[in-house]
Amino acid sequence: MPLRFVHALFLLGFSLLLLACEGAAVTTPTPVTLTIAGSTSMAPVLKALTDAYSRRHPNVVFDLRGGGSTLGEAAIRAGRYDIVASTLFPPDPEAGRPAPPGDEALVRTPIGLDGLAIIVHPTNEVTALSLVQLRDIFSGKVLNWQALGSNAGEIVLVSREDGSGARDLFETRVMGEERVSLTAVVMPTSQDVVDYVAGNPAAIGYVSRAHAAAWMTDAQMTTNAAQEEAPIKVLEVEGRRPTRDAIAAQQYVLTQPLYLITRGAPTGRVRQFIDFVLSPAGQAIVAQYHAPIR
Repeated sequence: MPLRFVHALFLLGFSLLLLACEGAAVTTPTPVTLTIAGSTSMAPVLKALTDAYSRRHPNVVFDLRGGGSTLGEAAIRAGRYDIVASTLFPPDPEAGRPAPPGDEALVRTPIGLDGLAIIVHPTNEVTALSLVQLRDIFSGKVLNWQALGSNAGEIVLVSREDGSGARDLFETRVMGEERVSLTAVVMPTSQDVVDYVAGNPAAIGYVSRAHAAAWMTDAQMTTNAAQEEAPIKVLEVEGRRPTRDAIAAQQYVLTQPLYLITRGAPTGRVRQFIDFVLSPAGQAIVAQYHAPIR
């Protein structure tokens, strides 16, 4: 075979290889942005889940927004956002929770269970409260910690904003027909409640378990020495703390669901993300903050 012909074949093969490489570069996955709004109580677990998913799929980025469960569900019914995170119980007319217009289009995917942690300053001597005592405190019937065996002084109430899933559960399970006192300091997120209580020895508030998990173990609170270093203290309610085991067994009275909500059945990247959340890897992440559903 003539050398010139061999050289021509080599150049042709090299050119085809370059074209193949250029073609491969063109097929880079298109960047995708998914917007998740709603529950601020679920913010820590959503941040961890979306970070883990983006490491596996670098072309998928997430826009995480708050707003609360109630506003989030209203937005997803109106077709805004890709996913909404919510801790609200689903509509149940027999239980006094009528379905808003458009709710029939929503698909709620449970991903775990949460518990409301009742928190005080670590110097407060109180370690446990009943639901009745909580109701009396937040309604303003009990004004001083001395009535409960503590020297923390006049009680400072810390509540969540209207529309919060945490507030909805607290008012339903704890307050009943009574109202939270107008003297309560209202905070927009669970983290804000933690920060306020940590800086006020007389304060008491309620937050998602995720914001107190760092100072809890599955079975019990951390040691006394570790608890003294913690910025907050989690109280027993009706004899139990919101550990994963107690929440999973429905033994803690202030338990609420964790949902990812879509308008219609999830498809495409939204479906892939929700599938990841329900996978063993995703549920292991959920378990760092809440009780997993699987």
